Amino acid sequence: MERPAWAPQGIDISVPSVSRMYDFYLGGSHNFEVDREAARKAMEFLPGLPKIMQANRAFMRRAVRYAVDQGIDQFLDIGSGIPTFGNVHEVAQAAHPGAKVGYVDHDPVAVAHSQAVLEGNDRAVIAAADLRRPKEILAHPEITGLLDLERPVALLLVAVLHFIEDADDPYGAVAELREALAPGSLVILTHAAYDGIPLSREEADGTVGVYRNIRNPLIMRTHEEIAGFFEGYEMVDPGLVSMPEWRPETPQSPEQEDPYAFSGFGGVGRKA
Repeated sequence: MERPAWAPQGIDISVPSVSRMYDFYLGGSHNFEVDREAARKAMEFLPGLPKIMQANRAFMRRAVRYAVDQGIDQFLDIGSGIPTFGNVHEVAQAAHPGAKVGYVDHDPVAVAHSQAVLEGNDRAVIAAADLRRPKEILAHPEITGLLDLERPVALLLVAVLHFIEDADDPYGAVAELREALAPGSLVILTHAAYDGIPLSREEADGTVGVYRNIRNPLIMRTHEEIAGFFEGYEMVDPGLVSMPEWRPETPQSPEQEDPYAFSGFGGVGRKA
């Protein structure tokens, strides 16, 4: 298998990556055939996966603009993946040119590509670290050198927690990050769920099986379980809802949307 020029040395390009599969769903070009093969297999069971990812990105952009409107000019995006059009720093800095964005990912391709995209932008950085180890994120020199955690920050946990198994204590990791944030900070979060998927649970489980087979289990949590990640935050209206229902920018009725867009949940919380 030929290694593309943009692929860092030392990574196994024969193993699928969830961040590169996500890039493929969004129409990106930084993925390998092994990623495309796994993504197509997942789409055999859940053909609306690209629409779900598009709804996820649209929610993220609205939430980032909301944060800027609330006076927040610092963003910490954990599990940021491979930069695509309309990424956090583009949205935040378009709304507030002085906004600072710290990206965090553990995928070497995501980190390497982010470094290339962010070259010359002194208000955005990428740190190689893992959500499972919050202390490493909070002490990472790229993050501490850019963000002032004594001031409010918008913490983004977008489409990442459903890849953290309960055995790795995702609730503990989120709580540790929350305790490090200043009052007035926001958490912006999305999570996969069976709720809203226009298929039976048995059909959707085919996609869950694909992710399990590539050793990146997809954990489908309930609304109540996802709400648990907002402990210690006050929910911003309209609460934890399907992503198109969170502060839509147009009055488009749900009937006009692709039903897959309503799969899973998104929400924003504010630390008092």
